[in-house]
Amino acid sequence: MSAIGLPPVGVNNGILTFVIIAVSMIGITVFVLGKILPVRGRPPLVTQALLALMVIFSGSVLLLSLLFVFLDSNGTSAWTFVLLAFNFMMVGPAGIWFIGLIVFRDRRLDRRSPLWPAAIALVTTGSEVTMGVLFAVAYAGSAGPALPTLAAGLTSIWFFWSMAAVMFALVLWAPLAAVERGALFALSASAVLGPWVTAYPTVGGLAMGALMSAVFVGLLRELLRPGRVGVGELGLLQGLAAAFLATAVAGFAVVATGGSVLADLAFGIVMAVVMTVEIAYLFRRFYQGLPGAPWVARSPDDDELEVASGEAGGSVRGPAVPVGLER
Repeated sequence: MSAIGLPPVGVNNGILTFVIIAVSMIGITVFVLGKILPVRGRPPLVTQALLALMVIFSGSVLLLSLLFVFLDSNGTSAWTFVLLAFNFMMVGPAGIWFIGLIVFRDRRLDRRSPLWPAAIALVTTGSEVTMGVLFAVAYAGSAGPALPTLAAGLTSIWFFWSMAAVMFALVLWAPLAAVERGALFALSASAVLGPWVTAYPTVGGLAMGALMSAVFVGLLRELLRPGRVGVGELGLLQGLAAAFLATAVAGFAVVATGGSVLADLAFGIVMAVVMTVEIAYLFRRFYQGLPGAPWVARSPDDDELEVASGEAGGSVRGPAVPVGLER
């Protein structure tokens, strides 16, 4: 592989089935998140969030079962575990959703609660970490020591780029202000560059440094322009600066050590935390306000159209629901 080539993908004909399942899981995650993130800023139903949570979690169970294929020398029992995981993925989320209808009675999420955004972000990151570790083990051909395997998984192209796909989709759909969208788009782009930092520390470190420098210059320009940045955006920019600083320190450690296991592991952990926080922020941002238009507009469902009609002066399907009393 050349000095500035692609990071190790870890794919061969023997694990083509794993690749198909992994790519499908990325698509399912993006699709499910798109279904529960409202177009007009209304919080999703608790049962919708619960169903999405269980679909992503069951995908993690499926990926773990595939990882078990490499950890267990008994092929029959390993593939039995895979079949059970498939069964759980088909039945488990639907069963939990049905129970949720009874328990939560289709109540909506609390706009102020950080619980559901954090839960969905953590489960999403956990699923992608499992995918990264799966392909790290598959690339090695067998399970090795725990720390090097975890470091390889957390810095795998399968972890970074799958997280980037989720974050890019959310940024494209989110109705964000211009400064907010640009900042989060840059943070998502850092996940694209992540695999190069550990695969080719010098090249990856320079690329990440160039991205961070451009972002910091842009943030400084926005902060110096009177009236350009609101109070809420100021907190976001401060958090973004902290995230890039932590990433820069972790990336510098990788370059300085020539890509040691501990430095790679630390870099992967920092990036995982940063990306988890971004997903939680975006998820919550969807139903806390609509400061701008999305890059990619989606069509609202019937429920949201009914609410919008009621807010405009009455709905043909029934009276408008007062704010705070919606189901």
